[in-house]
Parts: sequence; structure tokens; C-alpha cells
Amino acid sequence: MVSCRDCHSYALFNVVLFFLNSHLTRGQDNADCPADGRTWLPFGVNCYHFVHGAEDVTKTYAFDAAKLMCGGYDLLTVKSAQENDYIVNYSPNVWKGNVNIWLGLHYDSDDDVFRWNDDDSVLLYKKWEAGGSDDTDLPLMDTCVALHTSTGKWENISCSNELENGVVCQTKTVWTSSPKSSPLLSALVIVSVVLILVVSAVVWFLQQRNNPGSSVLNLIEYHPPFGSPSSDQTCLVEAEEMEEIP
Repeated sequence: MVSCRDCHSYALFNVVLFFLNSHLTRGQDNADCPADGRTWLPFGVNCYHFVHGAEDVTKTYAFDAAKLMCGGYDLLTVKSAQENDYIVNYSPNVWKGNVNIWLGLHYDSDDDVFRWNDDDSVLLYKKWEAGGSDDTDLPLMDTCVALHTSTGKWENISCSNELENGVVCQTKTVWTSSPKSSPLLSALVIVSVVLILVVSAVVWFLQQRNNPGSSVLNLIEYHPPFGSPSSDQTCLVEAEEMEEIP
């Protein structure tokens, strides 16, 4: 039967191992956003930078100017409902009132579809407002798309004649690995395991001293094979055989 002291030692052993394992594996994979002095916000596998002007001033940018504002990063791409909702819900933290945001899309006149600028992929997720779609009446080379933060829906607009308020830059997160564990941490693991073994041995010794009848040797008993005769039965059999001899 396992004593409470044994239970406590086993529980202590598991707690310490869990604590050490969490420290050894913490931060092995970290997602980082660009460190270029601008404020980047991580969401999913992407990082977003909301471009804004002075306090209480919402700047407007044409499409080409908006791309320049991102400094080599992509304009906003929205490839899921979760991303669309995130941009719409966070926008009030940057701009006062409802604004329109350029989407990083271009119209592919060869296939008559919109494609994302970052990877040239077609739209798998769409949220056109009434009257908006891949089909556009605007000149093909002057067709862009804006996201309305008031409705969360998209609209076909002119790239050159429209000045949309919001600019959001986007890039993929960079996954980095944490540095290898230090010798000090490895030594801590070894010392902790040794201490646990010592404590467990002390607890077992105290238990045996307080309960001498519970020695491990006392738990070992000899059991003869099933069906074998006892010593008394063996003597009786031998006596009977002696009497039968003429």
C-alpha cells in the first residue's frame, strides 16, 4: 500500500519536472513583427501597421502614394472574415469616424479577376457591397478596391481619382527560435532531480523506521508450488511405504 508520504513525494517530483520543462521549452518559437520604429500589431500570421497623421487629422492618400507610405511592405490584404473584422474593429483606435482603407488588390485584365498584390492569388474570401464585384465598369488600369470601416464591405473605386483616408500596411510575421538553454539552467535541472531523489530517500527511511513491520523483506513470502505436499504429508507417505515392504 502506498503511503501519503510516497504520494506527496511523487506529486512534488511531477510539479518540479513540470516547472523545469515549462522553462526549458518556453519561447522556443516566437512570432515577431518588424522592428523599424513603427507600431506593428500582430494578428494571426500577419503584422499590421495603421498609418495615421497628427492628432485629430486624418490624412488622405491616392493609391500610389499609399503604397509608398508602406515603404516596401504590402498594402492591406484581407483573406478571411476574421481579418476583415479585426481591421474594422481596430480602426476606431487609430482614426476618428468611419474611413475607407485601400486594399492591396490589382485587376487582372487577362483573367478578368482581382488578385492580391502580395502573392498574386485570386480572391477566395470576398465581401463586396451591393453593386461591387470582380466585374467593374471602371477603366481596367484604374480599378482599385477600398474597405469601408462603417460596413466592413468592399467597393470598386478609381485608383487615381479617389483619395481614400486609411492606409494599413501588412507583412508576414517572422518566426524565430529561442537561444539554447544555458549551462546554468542545465545544472539547475540536475541539482533539482538529485534533491528530489534525496528527499524521497529520506521520506522512505523515516517511514521504515516508524513502521518496522513494513520492511520490503517482510513482503516477500515463500509459496510452494500449487499441489505440492507439505512436509508432514511427505513423512506419512514414507511411513506407509515402509510398512508395506515385506
